[in-house]
Amino acid sequence: MTKALEAVLRELHEGEVELEKELHVVADRHSVEHEVRHVAVDLARWSLQNREALEPILARFGTSAETEPQAGATTGQQLRERTAELLGRRPEPGLLLMRDVRHLYLLASGNSVLWTVLGQGAQATKDTELLEVVTACHERTIRQTVWCNSMLKVLSPQLLAAV
Repeated sequence: MTKALEAVLRELHEGEVELEKELHVVADRHSVEHEVRHVAVDLARWSLQNREALEPILARFGTSAETEPQAGATTGQQLRERTAELLGRRPEPGLLLMRDVRHLYLLASGNSVLWTVLGQGAQATKDTELLEVVTACHERTIRQTVWCNSMLKVLSPQLLAAV
């Protein structure tokens, strides 16, 4: 593999770590929105699976991916959950949710672009192992992007007409 391919792998791994983290933040912040909470946690698990799938590929370069382990409920997480309960379903939390989902959409879309680039690199270098990982993982990222886009389509008319 080339250094350029390695750079894309590292950037994508970091992107999956960031998306996983942000999905958990959104799930905690909007815990009163049960669909958002549960789907965001599921989508975070997909990012975890994606980055775990990348780690053996990164190991082939003789490098390891540095990630922070997921801890249990932190004080910050508990504070976000309590804030979500207090804010309830007022318009301001809705606008915050729309902003948060937009941020998730941008992160997932960025990762999707990197999966596409990585897939092209895998084909060019005839790396079948990498191509299998890209094929399996990119589909999850596309589904994350589609969910975010769908949520924005549902939220925006409701919130913008009510504000």
